[in-house]
Amino acid sequence: MAGTEHLSAFAGSGSPAAAPAALRGRGAATNVEHRFTDASRQPLDDGWHATGAAPAPVTSVKPETCRAAIARNDSPDISFTQAVNPYRGCEHGCAYCYARPTHAYLGYSPGLDFETRLVAKANIVDALRAELARPSYRPSVITLGSATDAYQPIERQWRLSRGILDLMLATRHPVAIITKNALVERDLDLLQELARQQLVAVYFSVTTLDAAMARTLEPRASAPWRRLQAMRRLADAGVPVGVSAAPVIPFINDEYLERILEAARDAGAQRAFYTVLRLPWEVREVFERWLVTHFPERAERVLHRIEDMRGGRRNDPRFGTRMTGTGIWADLIAQRFQLAVRRLGLNVERHALDVRAFTPPSRAPRQGPAPATEEGVPRQLGLFDGPGAQSPDNGAIRPAWGR
Repeated sequence: MAGTEHLSAFAGSGSPAAAPAALRGRGAATNVEHRFTDASRQPLDDGWHATGAAPAPVTSVKPETCRAAIARNDSPDISFTQAVNPYRGCEHGCAYCYARPTHAYLGYSPGLDFETRLVAKANIVDALRAELARPSYRPSVITLGSATDAYQPIERQWRLSRGILDLMLATRHPVAIITKNALVERDLDLLQELARQQLVAVYFSVTTLDAAMARTLEPRASAPWRRLQAMRRLADAGVPVGVSAAPVIPFINDEYLERILEAARDAGAQRAFYTVLRLPWEVREVFERWLVTHFPERAERVLHRIEDMRGGRRNDPRFGTRMTGTGIWADLIAQRFQLAVRRLGLNVERHALDVRAFTPPSRAPRQGPAPATEEGVPRQLGLFDGPGAQSPDNGAIRPAWGR
């Protein structure tokens, strides 16, 4: 084993007594200092601290006026070039979320703050409309929720994602969605019409089929069975659906890879991709604390296997390898995925979304979101042909991003 890093102090012994106490309904157990912090704080018991368990922190949402809606990407590891994220932070609380470090730019911690101190881009629909109306704009598929989940629980009240879908339909602009929340069912009326015009594909992120595991790994996301149920409902309505088995975490959820793909295929998924766990910046500390809190007996084993797939480090940021890892264990996961995809008949057809029908907002009727219940233009583009999926052209594995 080529491991060169060590567990931080809290994880050194693998002892449950050394682990931070888990918070009900939260992924991170504490806040962690971020790379922009210029002061360090240590807790001190001065005798005034109340006894008993502290209440779980509540979620707060701060509105923000954004100047731009579209984030553009030129990473060779990611198959899309445009994304829209209506929220900063994510209440799902996934311990492994690669977007956690973005909260540091707000002066917040990537730990508990990321899942409790959220920001809603209140004007994002109008900002997006203005960008689409620019004469220089050239349409390409917009991915909704590439960093934080566009259908996290606060979407029930803010309805920003629904407003974006309504704009996509009005302008006939293609959109891809990736989510781990069954709330996406609420917008089935818009999704069904977008699908009829070949303008949408929805991917569900499923990391495990074990409810207890999901409850600690991603505590406020929909239960795995609900995601599959929502996938089936969308597929039955004619909406193209796929599955993201990401991230694969050794000795935690890797045993579920084939079963996730099979369950998703049975629920109507046509395409699939995967990624291997990444631990950029502060995600490393958040994940390590989660690991030693919930799985102290296997913490060192998990981290050593991650090092095996990351060239002896906990994280490998290099393009081309950061999504899938390297070495024998990474190759084994890739082979398992390929065999399962071939056996299940996934990734045979493409989710080709149409960019030719785009109508700029200046020529499209402007309207508010429809009511809902809880219940040189390029050619057509194939969505998520690359993210760990087999390309129909050459059958090779191409890496991509994952939640």
